[in-house]
Amino acid sequence: MGSGILEVLLVDACCLKDTDCFGIFSCGIFACCCGKDTKFIGKMDPYVLIHFGNEERKSKVARWQGGNPVWNEKFTFEAEYPGEKNDLYKLTFKIMDEDTLTGGDFVGESVIYVKDVISLGVEEGTIELPTAKYSVVLQDKRYYGDIRVGVKFIRKVEGVKEKDTAACKESHSASE
Repeated sequence: MGSGILEVLLVDACCLKDTDCFGIFSCGIFACCCGKDTKFIGKMDPYVLIHFGNEERKSKVARWQGGNPVWNEKFTFEAEYPGEKNDLYKLTFKIMDEDTLTGGDFVGESVIYVKDVISLGVEEGTIELPTAKYSVVLQDKRYYGDIRVGVKFIRKVEGVKEKDTAACKESHSASE
């Protein structure tokens, strides 16, 4: 069994469906119903709830950034392999719109399965998924926009720091 740190880099999102408009307006009358950044009420204030296993992290609120928010935030989670449940191996990004009236409106979500990242990281020491776009799924199961995320796993070695482990591997391979 191995453990380590799962680092999640939440970069930005593009073309998110805006929740800051009333359903009674139709497209053509007000631009907000067409998902544009020119809103009748104002731009949405998106934030992200990131779930991994039983843990949750919350991003900062991207005030007035509308459907194209930028966060550039890093989050860490403890990870073990093998774990007790398979659902421990997925990252869920629940995108919300901060709203004074309703507390928060669901915008969409994206899921990244990281079982292979963690298992390879336990074997190799460190493994990284470069920043990539992941589709955002709306409540009605349609795709609308995307979110950019990077993921990295760093194995914990009890009593030894990761740099010491790498140096040990290099000196071992040089002596062969």
